[in-house]
Amino acid sequence: MPGHHDTIAALATPQGTSAIAVIRASGPDTRSIAEALGGGPPLPRTARRADYRSRSGELIDTVIATWFAGPNSYTGEDTLEISCHGNPFIAHKILEDLLARGCRSAEPGEFTQRAFLNGKLDLTQAEAVMDVIHASSDIALASANAQLRGGLAKRIEALIGSLLDVLAHIEAYIDFPDEDLPPTDRATAKSKIIDIIQNINILRSSERYRSALRDGFKVVIAGPPNAGKSSLLNRLVGRDRALVSPEPGTTRDFIEERIIIGGHLVRIFDTAGIRESASALESLGIDKSLELIKDADVVLMVFEASIGDSPTLPDALADKLKPNQVIVVLNKSDLPNCAAPTGPIPVPFSMATVRLSALYGHGVETLISTLSAKLNRPEFQASDGIAVNARHAEALDSAAHALSSIPSRLGLDAQAIELVASDIRAALAELSKICGDVDNERMLDRLFAAFCIGK
Repeated sequence: MPGHHDTIAALATPQGTSAIAVIRASGPDTRSIAEALGGGPPLPRTARRADYRSRSGELIDTVIATWFAGPNSYTGEDTLEISCHGNPFIAHKILEDLLARGCRSAEPGEFTQRAFLNGKLDLTQAEAVMDVIHASSDIALASANAQLRGGLAKRIEALIGSLLDVLAHIEAYIDFPDEDLPPTDRATAKSKIIDIIQNINILRSSERYRSALRDGFKVVIAGPPNAGKSSLLNRLVGRDRALVSPEPGTTRDFIEERIIIGGHLVRIFDTAGIRESASALESLGIDKSLELIKDADVVLMVFEASIGDSPTLPDALADKLKPNQVIVVLNKSDLPNCAAPTGPIPVPFSMATVRLSALYGHGVETLISTLSAKLNRPEFQASDGIAVNARHAEALDSAAHALSSIPSRLGLDAQAIELVASDIRAALAELSKICGDVDNERMLDRLFAAFCIGK
């Protein structure tokens, strides 16, 4: 990004007509601009009504201007926020005038990047800003807010503190080569390193949870043809999204919808009915269904409740399912010949079963609560709601790898102890990258370029 000591300006609200628009400026020139608007020295954090006039004296709009004196601002610099009428033409005119006064257009994410560079946010908090903006469920928002308030940073700082304790103890013996690290101290250091590795791996595993929070949990409705899968989709989304027909094999391709279940964003897929004998076109749809099932977080396996005996599945499908992944849905329970299966439902389908009528909605609430419980199972959760992204995961992987040989080296000679200290320093360097001990400007530019302009 360009230099960080000039004054930047950008529209901070979405493009389009609205009640108000907000234009944000940050940098050393904002004080003089605020003075020109208010006719005198600006009062920090005080909203002031003013006529916005261009440099040529043209009245553009009546605005509310608020000036924040650095470092008590979002960016840590002098900052000005101008609220005008939400006419895109007016907002453009004001922004154009700010550029004429010496500001330049802000790059995507440049306000937040300045906040990071000025010590207002660490890198995990800066990344959490975008998670807050894009959160699409209650739980995603709670997780983003936890990270924005430093939750992940505190976890990383705790890991760094534990490693520094071990390193300090080991280096005390390295400085005195005539003394070897006693067996009890070796055992204590080994135990601490193993515990640190476990905590790193727990944090690392939350990347999948973050992906689900951001993009939604993948729930696939599957089963044989004509079991009522499309009717179930329509019932869950609350409208006729999929065509319903008594003719088997109506769904040839998958249909995707997004809904909120138990506070989670869910991407729900209606798929082609799976059967052994199918036409060439239907077989293509079945192949897509199997691929979706392979990557699903939860599979709603739909059968007719009136089948009369235990439901069975093609081997190609049964091999792709895990017991805790499946909810068996016995649909069409409203039919007069509906009866419970005469035999037990075969593994892996004995874990959770719900009887319902997608047509009339009976039992759907039970299905929703069962599905919500599935989405809340431990492997889908992150400690304290904190979840890492791909950048964090890469650093955690490297840190865990650097520490992995330490337990065995602690059983060797004094020379190996020096290698232990080197490994700990390497792990510390990787963990420090997560919160912002980074001197790679290109990496920072790439990270903040993913933000929207004005943030």
